[in-house]
Amino acid sequence: MSKPFTILFVCTGNTCRSPMAEAALRTLLQNRGIENVEVMSAGIAAASGYPATIYAIEAAKIWDSDLSHHQSQPLTKTLVEKADLIFGMTPTHVKEVLRLDKTAKDKTFLFKNFPDNNPDGEGVDDPIGQSLDRYNETFLEIGEYLGKYLDDIVKRIEEKAHVS
Repeated sequence: MSKPFTILFVCTGNTCRSPMAEAALRTLLQNRGIENVEVMSAGIAAASGYPATIYAIEAAKIWDSDLSHHQSQPLTKTLVEKADLIFGMTPTHVKEVLRLDKTAKDKTFLFKNFPDNNPDGEGVDDPIGQSLDRYNETFLEIGEYLGKYLDDIVKRIEEKAHVS
């Protein structure tokens, strides 16, 4: 079997936005029967081994996604190099990915700009410290964008599978 297509979501602490995006995309891909894809997340200021926030875990349940086993991890050059597609939740996250690896430019996108890889624009607001309702809104916002992007993401996965 060929190496999996790897998608990396990047936020700050890797306990809210990027884990919710990871869980949402996993659910969308599973619902489509898409396999041989590794979906990961990391944070530019994350410590290792922390769970997703309680509210992130709850919000992910909207789509029957399970974040209960999530463990935070810091963004590293190794993760950037491994990824085939990278989404930064804000322009700052994109800039940090590119600081670690300038060659990642063609595979790194500001989440709300995909598939345009302009690193500037509107980010996904961080719900940390806010209400469950705010987390739910953030999860649904992420899910809405992923729904729009899904065909393009699947096309990229399939293109790599044909090349491998």
